[in-house]
Amino acid sequence: MPVHTSQGSQDNQGRGVGLGLALVSAAAFGGSGVAAKPLIEAGLDPLHVVWLRVAGAALVMLPLAVRHRALLRRRPALLAGFGLLGVAGVQAFYFAAISRIPVGVALLVEYLAPALVLGWVRFVQRRPVTRGAALGVVLAVGGLACVVEVWSGLGFDVVGLVLALGAACCQVGYFVLSDQGSDAGDEAPDPLGVIAYGLLVGALVLTVVARPWAMHWSVLAGSADMDGTAVPAALLLGWTVLIATVVAYVTGVLSVRRLSPQVAGVVACLEAVIATVLAWVLLGEHLSAPQIVGGAVVLLGAFIAQSSAPAKSSPEPVASGASDADRQLSARGTAV
Repeated sequence: MPVHTSQGSQDNQGRGVGLGLALVSAAAFGGSGVAAKPLIEAGLDPLHVVWLRVAGAALVMLPLAVRHRALLRRRPALLAGFGLLGVAGVQAFYFAAISRIPVGVALLVEYLAPALVLGWVRFVQRRPVTRGAALGVVLAVGGLACVVEVWSGLGFDVVGLVLALGAACCQVGYFVLSDQGSDAGDEAPDPLGVIAYGLLVGALVLTVVARPWAMHWSVLAGSADMDGTAVPAALLLGWTVLIATVVAYVTGVLSVRRLSPQVAGVVACLEAVIATVLAWVLLGEHLSAPQIVGGAVVLLGAFIAQSSAPAKSSPEPVASGASDADRQLSARGTAV
C-alpha cells in the first residue's frame, strides 16, 4: 500500500508538471502571431517570417544537435518526420490555407488535430480513451469555433480546406512523434535532440518553399508598428525565435512526454485563446462576447480532457465507478 500511494503521488506530480509545460507551450505558441503580424505589416512576406522563425531557432538549437548527433544514426526517420510534419508541414500548410480561406476557418480546421489525435490513439494504436477525454475534445473544438468566430466570412474553397486539413494532420504528427520512444526508458531519444534536428530539417524544407534570398532584409533593421507603438523589428524577431519557437517546442514536446498526445493536444487549443487575448491587449483587436464565452469553453474542455484521460501507463480507461479495491486488484493482476 505505501508503495502504491507513493507511485500515485509521483504520477500526479509528473502529470501536474506536464500540464504546466503544456500551458507554457500554448502561451509561447500563442504569442507568435502578436510578434509576427507587425513584421508582416512592415513589409515581410508571411512565409519569410516563418523561415526566419524556424531558421533562427535551428541556429539556437544547433549545439544540442551536435551533442545528440548519434540520433542521426539511431532515429533518422523520427527526426525527418518531426521536421517535415511538426515543423515545416504545420507552418507551410497553414499559411497556404489562409491565402484561400478566412483565417478563422483555417485555424478551426487546424485545431481539429486533438480530435484526430484521439482517433489515432483509439483506432491506430488501439489504446482506450475515456468518454471524458472525448467530451473534452468536443468542448474544446466547439469553444474554439467561438474564439475564432468561424461564422464571420465563411467561404467554401475545397483546396483551402484541404490545405487546412493538411495542417491539422501535420499537427497530429507533431503530437504523435513527440511521444515516440517516451516509454523506452534509457533508450528513449532525447527530446531536445529531436527538437534540434526537427528544426534543422524544417529550416531546410522551408528554405526551398520560402526562398529567403528574395526577402526584404532591410525591414529587420527598422521598426514595426504595434498598435501605435514603434517596436524594433529585431526585438520582435528575437521574441518569435526564442520564445514562440524554441521555448514553445521544448516545453511542448516535454509536455507530451509527461502527459499523452491526446491530452497535450487538447491543452494546445488554449493557444488560440491566448493568441486572441494577446491580440486584444497588444494589438487593440477587441474580443467579442462570443469569443469570451468560447475561451471559457475551451478552458473547460481542456480541463475535462486533462483530468479524464488515463495515464500513459494505464492499460485501460479509468472507470468512474471503480473502487479503490478494484483498482488495487487490477494493478496486481497487471503486475503479475
